Amino acid sequence: MRCVIARFPFELTKRGVLESMKGIKPEPVTGESVIIGRRHYPLKQVGQIITRQDRRDFSAAEVMRAMAQLGFTCRAVPRAAPLGILSPMQHASAMLGTPVTV
Repeated sequence: MRCVIARFPFELTKRGVLESMKGIKPEPVTGESVIIGRRHYPLKQVGQIITRQDRRDFSAAEVMRAMAQLGFTCRAVPRAAPLGILSPMQHASAMLGTPVTV
């Protein structure tokens, strides 16, 4: 499959990506990731290995699009849970603690 990453065309195949990532230890995932085999790799690490380019030359979105088209499972950054805003009554109740049941 033909993909454009950092304005350069690449012919990528699922098998080629699997072979390129074989034996590569995944870095800790802090952002978007892709599952290759049974491992979770950061998209920037995968992009660097399959394109042989510096990570600053391409975006994670470009690699995510290419990996998704090849059939790999991509994961976006998990969104933070919204903080609950307490009403004044709930805040006062929380400060006093919960009643002890006997």
